[in-house]
Amino acid sequence: MQATMNQASAKTAEKCQHDLFIVLCASGFENIARARSALMFAALAASADYCTVLYCIQNAVDLMVKGRIEEQEKPQCDVPTLRQRLDEALEMGVKIQCCTQTMANKIIREDELIAGVKAAGAMSLIEMTSRAKGSLSF
Repeated sequence: MQATMNQASAKTAEKCQHDLFIVLCASGFENIARARSALMFAALAASADYCTVLYCIQNAVDLMVKGRIEEQEKPQCDVPTLRQRLDEALEMGVKIQCCTQTMANKIIREDELIAGVKAAGAMSLIEMTSRAKGSLSF
């Protein structure tokens, strides 16, 4: 069983090496439509079998703090909520990372982030983008 898990992990790592797609999001509560779009496109890329990373900088980091979406967003009739889009992205396997420098500037700790969201330095974005098949920015 351990060998099977190691093989699956190796396959995922190989896939992320060759089929990486980056979605960069700087939009937060000041432009919820853009943030929702970033999450939607990340989920779409993951559904197309790309190893997808949503990297959050600036105002997008605020979206990833536990409870903030529920506090800030005012749901609209017939429009998916940020939480729905976030849940879709996570269910599709999108890896979500928040810029550590932005977090430091906003005094946000990693343990304050939504489950599954990780802190990552700016060099990780540069490194991932340099080898990605594609990228989008919101």
